[in-house]
Amino acid sequence: MASLAHPIRLGITMGDPAGIGPEIVVKALSQPRSNGGAAAIVVGDLELLRRTSERLGATLEWQAVHLLEGGPPPPGVIPVVDHSNSPGNLKMGEVSTEAGQASLDYIGSAVALAQEGQIDAVVTAPICKASIHMAGSPHTGHTEMLASLTQAKSVAMLLVLGSWRILHLSTHVSLSAAVQLVDHDRIMWVTRLGHQALVKMGITQPRIAIAGLNPHAGEGGLMGDEDEEIIAPAVAALKNEGIGAVGPLPADTVFARARTGQFDLVVAMYHDQGHAALKTAAFEPDDSGGWKSVGGVNVTLGLPIVRTSVDHGVAFDIAGKGVARADSLLDAMDVATKMCGVRTV
Repeated sequence: MASLAHPIRLGITMGDPAGIGPEIVVKALSQPRSNGGAAAIVVGDLELLRRTSERLGATLEWQAVHLLEGGPPPPGVIPVVDHSNSPGNLKMGEVSTEAGQASLDYIGSAVALAQEGQIDAVVTAPICKASIHMAGSPHTGHTEMLASLTQAKSVAMLLVLGSWRILHLSTHVSLSAAVQLVDHDRIMWVTRLGHQALVKMGITQPRIAIAGLNPHAGEGGLMGDEDEEIIAPAVAALKNEGIGAVGPLPADTVFARARTGQFDLVVAMYHDQGHAALKTAAFEPDDSGGWKSVGGVNVTLGLPIVRTSVDHGVAFDIAGKGVARADSLLDAMDVATKMCGVRTV
């Protein structure tokens, strides 16, 4: 495939200004970690980024930009699409309408830049659902908001941790609603989407495990009939299409099997089935009760743009304390770069 005609440009949203978003953006862009030569453009609040840099002792130079035209900025200079909307009385670690509106502004601006071709991918820092609701957003999270902004008919959430990938049949809905979404056509659509994404990532023949819904994948109907009556026929139909799907497999072991390299992707039947597995592996505690590392990347499939994100929240309890880790944001930048690098121009 042809490469892009210009260096990959990652539009990084600052996230909720009252959370750890500004801090992890500064920390990520301060690290000499390679992300394939991609250029970072931050969509956020210039003054807050400068204050955060000073507080952390980061030697970064920020420069406000409007249109991303011309050559790359000088080394060490980070372009910022500046909204100047973080309130002067912002209280770190607190829910507020103002912080929620700022978060929405950054996301909307980044999506518009991607649709205009001014950036090649959107990489998002965390937002607070309560704050965006106070600001009037009807959406339950980034995924739903991005689908609305891009007019995507349907999207799916993919989690990535190194070579471990988990795709979700449903995301931010109640458990009872999630069970209703275990539907033959949706299983087919989501799995096809996952297959296509892995091919774009360079895996020519993805091995895809479909998790069961019920304990022990229903145990032959003893613990629910959805696995036999809905999931198994969908897996058979996927195989007939030439997709390397197997299942339904018991969810209590399928993720561990994937970590050993048996599968390239696991399709989880609902949000917490997949998230609990990956976050248990991605969040490594230290001896002090904090975190030694916080990894994992959230990728939204089904959008007309590339979008990756951290796989953690705003962490209001540590916001402004200088202890937040940028591991997940760095990983999200790497995954976005890889996804852009295989697209045709």
